[in-house]
Amino acid sequence: MLRNRATELGSSEKLPSKVVALLYRDIDSGTLLPGSRLPTEQQLADQFGVSRNVIREAIAQLRADGLIDARQGVGAFVRGKEQRAAIRIDREDLNDLSNMERLFELRRILETEAARLAAVRRTAHDLHLIGQHLRRMMGEERWQDGSIDADLAFHREIARATGNTYIHTFVSFICNRIRHSIHYARLTNPLHDLVTVNVAEHVRIHAAIEAGDAEAAAQAMSDHIAGAAARVGVKLVKQESGG
Repeated sequence: MLRNRATELGSSEKLPSKVVALLYRDIDSGTLLPGSRLPTEQQLADQFGVSRNVIREAIAQLRADGLIDARQGVGAFVRGKEQRAAIRIDREDLNDLSNMERLFELRRILETEAARLAAVRRTAHDLHLIGQHLRRMMGEERWQDGSIDADLAFHREIARATGNTYIHTFVSFICNRIRHSIHYARLTNPLHDLVTVNVAEHVRIHAAIEAGDAEAAAQAMSDHIAGAAARVGVKLVKQESGG
């Protein structure tokens, strides 16, 4: 008999993401063993008290993350750890400041080099998209949470401008994990000062990429990541870019 788990979902995130998080937990804890078949969509929908569409989205995410193998007409099966190709950073782990520091270190390594490459490889279309998101950050949305979307899109477009799909994939993944850190910074810092500094950092990055100055772009991005980390209480060791 499947237990009802609707009370575990709460209401702060999108339902598919919550279902994914709970199924992740079941897989990690061994409640769902490698090789075992997941309950049917209808059974999971009943268990979590959600629609089958929500379950379908959650299953698609688990499959994309490499945790399950969905077989047409047979069902979805849990993969063993050695079969998984996905990278996972649990949002709850980021409540630990040391884990947040590690994530910002990784982010600085990836995005500093992404900015360097973007300055060399960007196209006119790339510059248009990066600038479009910057203008959103500078407009009326800058006082609202919508500016967080523009901020993350700015970083994703720089990664895309490298022309390296792997860089874009990894930066996009990290962007999905740092959203709550940006929100936290906006809640714990004077909003006017934070927005002013944050926008200025992004303007500097954009200007360097537009000018095709790889070293200036890398340094501007490195400084921005260090600043973003500091705004959530994480101090990164000062790093100078350069060959």
